[in-house]
Amino acid sequence: MPRRQSRSRRLATAARWPVGIALTSWSYMWRTTPMHRSQTAGSLPEDGPPPLPPGVAGEDVQLPEHGAGALFHRRYRTRIRDARCTPEELVRYVTAKPDRVVPTEMATFQKVHGDDGRMAVGDEFLVRMPGPWDGPVRVVDVTASSFRLVTLDGHLEAGQIEFSAERDDGLLAFRIESWARSGDRLSDVLYDRVRMAKEIQLHMWTSVLERVVRASGGRMTGGIEIRTRRADAG
Repeated sequence: MPRRQSRSRRLATAARWPVGIALTSWSYMWRTTPMHRSQTAGSLPEDGPPPLPPGVAGEDVQLPEHGAGALFHRRYRTRIRDARCTPEELVRYVTAKPDRVVPTEMATFQKVHGDDGRMAVGDEFLVRMPGPWDGPVRVVDVTASSFRLVTLDGHLEAGQIEFSAERDDGLLAFRIESWARSGDRLSDVLYDRVRMAKEIQLHMWTSVLERVVRASGGRMTGGIEIRTRRADAG
């Protein structure tokens, strides 16, 4: 399958950008979910991403060393009470169709390589966002309770991101963990200087966690924990 989408599908997605930006801004201003944020100094290579499994890398993979600015190791996590599913069932639900838990006014995961309804190593998605950017990613690891993606050429970031579920003291916990630098100097300015991209990203992944909670049939307990470790180059 071709990595890029047809022109008609790209135009249909782009047509939603103005509405998506407006809805994203409105939702961001009025959200009430408790968030517990912290940022500490990190270090390399301790805060770098896990190694890529054999056979999934290629010339199009965009690793942190290909990016710009500081490396951010971020973890978004929430715990769920009275969930009606197991960690494995929840991850299987998400991997079958990521848009089930993604706020599609902000982004949409459109598969461009691989079978629909399942996720396997080597599958590729194009993440379409409100703006003139594509976010190509490749699946590099899938287990019963987790999956991990690596960014490809053209992505705003350079690194990896992992989604996982587990049992935690009788509750169901879901985590999104990323290890990434900005994809280029302009992205670094928007993310780390202007901070616009950083807040949009935070809103995106915390919105995913809220939808994961609803999909589980349970109730969020303790809000959302956002932990960031910043590792400056050099």
